[in-house]
Amino acid sequence: MNCTVVDLKEVPALSHVPEDQLDWLLSKSTTKELNQCDHLFKKGDPIDKLFIVIRGKLEIKIEQQGKYKTVGVINQYDLSGLLPFSRASTALGFGEAIEDSTLLVVEGVHFREMVANHFELTEALVHVMNSRIRDFTKRNVQEEKMMALGKLSAGLAHELNNPASAMVRSAKSLKSHLGAVPEKFKELMAMEVTNDQVDRINDLLFDKISNRPENNMKLMERAQKEEELEEWLEDHNVENAFELTETLLDFCFDITTIEKILDQVGPHNFPPTITWIEQMLTTEKMVDEIDESASRISTLVGSVKTYTHMDRGQEKTPEDLHKGIKSTLIMLQHKLKKKGIEVEKNFAENIPPVPMKPSEINQVWTNLIDNAIDAMDQDGKLTITTSVENKKAVIKVQDNGSGISDDIIDKIFDPFFTTKAIGEGTGMGLELVQRIIHQHQGDIKATSNNNGTIFKVQLPI
Repeated sequence: MNCTVVDLKEVPALSHVPEDQLDWLLSKSTTKELNQCDHLFKKGDPIDKLFIVIRGKLEIKIEQQGKYKTVGVINQYDLSGLLPFSRASTALGFGEAIEDSTLLVVEGVHFREMVANHFELTEALVHVMNSRIRDFTKRNVQEEKMMALGKLSAGLAHELNNPASAMVRSAKSLKSHLGAVPEKFKELMAMEVTNDQVDRINDLLFDKISNRPENNMKLMERAQKEEELEEWLEDHNVENAFELTETLLDFCFDITTIEKILDQVGPHNFPPTITWIEQMLTTEKMVDEIDESASRISTLVGSVKTYTHMDRGQEKTPEDLHKGIKSTLIMLQHKLKKKGIEVEKNFAENIPPVPMKPSEINQVWTNLIDNAIDAMDQDGKLTITTSVENKKAVIKVQDNGSGISDDIIDKIFDPFFTTKAIGEGTGMGLELVQRIIHQHQGDIKATSNNNGTIFKVQLPI
């Protein structure tokens, strides 16, 4: 197929280029025919030619773990390959024809002459390059954000489900528990006690509730205490004593404490009194569980807001560095707990606020911490250390995984480079991290050995 100026005028990027410059382009080009499934280029090939698709369609694919993923399509009248002033050197993937195609090929050696003598043509191709960079960045940043959102949402759904379910269970139990109160109230009203006795019982009860002691008994010790308390209550005519012992011991009502109640109200009034006390403690325990669950949900929602900074603009503002790291750890808590990973936080207290775009910097922490989790086996250890060096905030994210081999550690910040299977990583996470850090005038480096990996981030204060 012979290509003409009329064909080049159909290319949107070249439609306004003067015909004499298109004639020059044709004089420096050759025509290449591809059959379906033919490769235009392969991974590692030098990027030293401009391709203009006159007819047909091609796909750009990358290989991950022996499988191929389509990352772009070159349609009819699209341009691909080398462009003026581009610094791309080697192909990261494969260019494969998905239908019979005809391409115009221009060797890069002609670009110097083009830049010197054909301004409109050069301008048009540079515009294509700028658009390509902008679209590439937008697409891959969005893809990386969606993958991060997927990971975080799965963990959040699990984390929110636990306290929500606990609230429902406690609310149902409380409702059932309160239904039995009227019957117990009758027994309480039948008692003959003085105001002084009531005050002393109340003082004892609410002292335990207000200053709830920690119950650190081991399992065997607690089982023994429950058995002893149950026998003691039965000996003092308390019905269903086994139902009372767990709650009483939760609030450290041992036999010695309960004997004081017996001394205050006497043997006749003791059974309804201790039953009423257990009812009050059970109500308190259920309300505490509901309060704790609600607080946990509130903390998670607050962490989401802190993480995304939904109520903030996207200008750099001085921010507490540790706040973003802490909220990211909460967002990834489900994944940390699943692997039983211990988190050690060595946070310096003398770090002043750091100028940053919080939602972007939080993407840095997400990628680094998430990668560290993936690198570790069960019961690993994640260490996050912060300090100040030479007027810069220094953040180190360290795992104790198997490390990154010397032959690939220099490639980890390259676009599309990943050791994960297709669907598990885009190869853009660390590239995005590096780009965000550089946009904040910072720096990031990685060191690794058989004992793990350390990512060191520096941000100007």
